[in-house]
Amino acid sequence: MIDLASGKPFGQASYLNIDPDAGSIEVGGIVYAPAFQRGIAATEAMYLMMRRAFDELGYRRYAWQCNSLNAKSRAAAIRLGFKFEGVWRQANVYKGRNRDTAWFSILDSEWPAIKTAFEHWLAPENFDAEGRQLTRLSALTAAVCVFRAAT
Repeated sequence: MIDLASGKPFGQASYLNIDPDAGSIEVGGIVYAPAFQRGIAATEAMYLMMRRAFDELGYRRYAWQCNSLNAKSRAAAIRLGFKFEGVWRQANVYKGRNRDTAWFSILDSEWPAIKTAFEHWLAPENFDAEGRQLTRLSALTAAVCVFRAAT
């Protein structure tokens, strides 16, 4: 990922566990420079990857997995609109210890509302003259999640 303002790289993310027959794709390998974590560019990059997966490639499930002990990754998934699905206990062994994996997803039926939340958040009028957000993305995606839970 390249910061358009500076032209310098700030991170990476990739699609993995791609299963076209099942209509499922996962985002992973996400690494951002500390200055960009939770920033506009990093958040927009996640939106663009989701938009490509759903709107261009036609996937029906977009997944996120992380170590269940990784509170920052779990919080990022929720902030971005992913729904917590559960934990695969002892999913693998990492550094000689059991690792539980937390799973999150967005489904194609949920994407239009999540997409609207991102577009509202990314709109120029959502930022003041210093570039500070007026409405938090987590507030917008939480509203979508409350709706999902009710249906």
